[in-house]
Amino acid sequence: MAEQNRNTDLSKHRLQKAKDDLESSQLLFDNNKLSQSINRSYYSIFHAARALLALENFDSKKHTGIIAFFNKHFVKPGKIGKEYSKIIMDAQDFRNDSDYDDFFIISKDETLNQLNDASKFICMIEGFIKDNY
Repeated sequence: MAEQNRNTDLSKHRLQKAKDDLESSQLLFDNNKLSQSINRSYYSIFHAARALLALENFDSKKHTGIIAFFNKHFVKPGKIGKEYSKIIMDAQDFRNDSDYDDFFIISKDETLNQLNDASKFICMIEGFIKDNY
């Protein structure tokens, strides 16, 4: 029971972190800091996924491990729609390009799309947790 409470608290903490990152992403977007907005919106998605995985008593040091577990245990069995797998994987690709490719340029529309996808992802995770845990 103590571990379940710990996992619930951890999940809530990570979900709040996701929301904070989403807010930061919006502020960065509003100030035309597109690469930085991409980074924060990706992390908002990532932390939302980790909020869910905390309730499954799973974590990974690698982002690919988080995404693989999310896809294997939630998307593949149909608990969560495939569109959310695409959201997290596309966001990771954009974040990697934005952070590590010196000459990567992202459009304002692409940045806004990811910001909107991040909001949608967090809402879905929040609802899924409420309905299933």
